[in-house]
Amino acid sequence: MSRVRVLVGTRKGAFICESDGARRDWRIAGPHFAGWEIYHMKASPVNPERIYASQSSAWFGQVIQRSDDGGASWQAAGNDFAYDGAPGAPGAPGAPGEAGLHQTYDGTLIPWVFKRVWHLEPSLSCADTVYAGVEDAALFVSRDAGAGWQEISGLRRHTTGADWAPGAGGMCLHTILIDPLDEARMFVAISAAGAFRSEDGGASWRPINQGLRSEHIPDPKAEVGHCVHRLALHPSRPSTLFMQKHWDVMRSDDAGDNWHEVSGNLPTDFGFCIDVHAHEPETIYVVPIKSDQMHFPLDGKLQVFRSRTGGNDWEALTNGLPQQDCYVNVLRDAMAVDRLDECGIYFGTTGGQVYVSADAGDHWQAIAQNLPAVLSVEVQTLP
Repeated sequence: MSRVRVLVGTRKGAFICESDGARRDWRIAGPHFAGWEIYHMKASPVNPERIYASQSSAWFGQVIQRSDDGGASWQAAGNDFAYDGAPGAPGAPGAPGEAGLHQTYDGTLIPWVFKRVWHLEPSLSCADTVYAGVEDAALFVSRDAGAGWQEISGLRRHTTGADWAPGAGGMCLHTILIDPLDEARMFVAISAAGAFRSEDGGASWRPINQGLRSEHIPDPKAEVGHCVHRLALHPSRPSTLFMQKHWDVMRSDDAGDNWHEVSGNLPTDFGFCIDVHAHEPETIYVVPIKSDQMHFPLDGKLQVFRSRTGGNDWEALTNGLPQQDCYVNVLRDAMAVDRLDECGIYFGTTGGQVYVSADAGDHWQAIAQNLPAVLSVEVQTLP
């Protein structure tokens, strides 16, 4: 029987939860790296025992950890995230309007400064290749299992780079999607710059924000400046993208060239996470929260919303979830799906709960109740 492994990153360490295909009884191991913020963990699809983790601390900096035995043991990998041609380096850009600088909240132009890794995305074809999305927003790659890192600088050097500015959580590259039908095509999302696409493995990029509208920026329809919270796609239809934005749930059917809103009957269209059913490309999930100031569920009721029509028509999924006095949030990297025949949906909360539905959202149960605040959730479907 297949089994599942759930990788949970929290504010105070990493936890690994395992169950068989029934997904009723769970074993929890951890905390690994106790006391450290684990922004993200993700396993290689080529070698499921290879897991990468982003370990971060305001005092001790960034550490990339790697496990080659499914999380039983770990070793620190390389942690040199140096921006290519950063201001001050020979030949580096730096004048206003060039990609060597970016904006602050008040519009001041300042150099890029590395702070942490938000997201790790292993290659679909090579276990030793892994991408990292970082703050300040940039894309890095390692081709030696995390030992060495090089910036894919075509993104940060885009002509719009000087117009990027931080969102409330910092200027972070938090989403990396690789087209499973063409690995040279990649999508990324940055808060607060927007979504970008590369067709050549990262050498060049274009903004893909046509159709987005953001009332909190000077030009609501600008080419960049939108606070995109998360992107998702289904492997069988990689040109259909779904987006949870800072207000609005959006959809594109042309790889991001054009977007249209699919918030439909959602009670609020503000949220952070979005994901797609493993076997139904038109079934998507979001967790609406009250507003951009009050990051908690409406009326204290934790609800996942599902659309089986690719958006617009939504139903609340509440069976097994707290329906009173619940004021948690679900962050952008804290939802995932497994690949079992009856698709499992998983999410973690800032209150330390991790929930699973073994029937595509109809019923929920808690895997864990009292973890530190959950930052990320990833799932492996294992033989």
